[in-house]
Amino acid sequence: MTVADLVLGTMYFGTKTDERTSFALLDRFVEAGGRTLDTADCYAFWASDTGAGGQSEAVLGRWLAAHPGLRDELVIATKVGPEPVVPGDLGRVVGLAPDVVRRSVRASLERLGLDRVDLYWAHLEDRSVPMDEVVAVFGEVVRDGLATRLGISNHPTWRVEQARALAAASGVEPFTALQLTTSYVRPRPDTEVPGKDHRFGFVTDETVDYLATHPDLELWAYSPLVQGSYARDDRPFPEAYDHPGTTRRLAVLAEVAAELGASTTQVVLAWLLGGSPAMRPIVGVSSLEQLDEAVGAARLELTPAQRERLDGAR
Repeated sequence: MTVADLVLGTMYFGTKTDERTSFALLDRFVEAGGRTLDTADCYAFWASDTGAGGQSEAVLGRWLAAHPGLRDELVIATKVGPEPVVPGDLGRVVGLAPDVVRRSVRASLERLGLDRVDLYWAHLEDRSVPMDEVVAVFGEVVRDGLATRLGISNHPTWRVEQARALAAASGVEPFTALQLTTSYVRPRPDTEVPGKDHRFGFVTDETVDYLATHPDLELWAYSPLVQGSYARDDRPFPEAYDHPGTTRRLAVLAEVAAELGASTTQVVLAWLLGGSPAMRPIVGVSSLEQLDEAVGAARLELTPAQRERLDGAR
């Protein structure tokens, strides 16, 4: 595993993270060997005075314009779906209707200053649109040269399989990347986690089994550090994580971190990167110190015995 396996999340670039800091983070990530950048057209409407998204894509577009020779070395990913229909109205989102996808991908490309993205994500489920229509319009995006690959996020496994089967049957580009949230510690089953709005947004044992039998499907893990809960006393784990399995896992995690002279967050990221199936963690950082810590995790080697202990804690 290398720094190139990490994904830099740019959710708050242009809102909570100002442009100067965003540029510095992007520069440092690329200098360290990072190559994959993740954004979305809805980032970050909830942090913007306008009530609408697009700020992250716009910052990335300006940074790319300032580095004209860098584009072909990078993987740029963006998403469609949760942008509010009316700015500030969180009750209605644009969804995945064909006309929305066609319009949104072109708007994203304009903000990014690109003629194509490397990966275009269906950001959330939209059951008001038949899956065959979703598959067809995303296939159209690739056919028209606006994206190279397709990803699907926050969908249950059966819907992912349905979409891939429909793509195979109709001869269009399938979804070959899956984005969900997970971490070393996990919430109790059947509990609500504050801030997690997607019912099927978590990696489950079924997800792992599905990935094991579909090696062409790549997994990206968002919020792998549970909003800083491993390291920050002011951000304790949500109540849903309060169970004996968490206690046992945190104890082993601390032991392994001490053995390696690493932080617990670095061990979590290394565990995700080197696991089976391997997961590409999306690291959302707001400072160079946080970024350097994540980069260090990609260079951290867990011994087979350490990984066995981490895996075995329940």
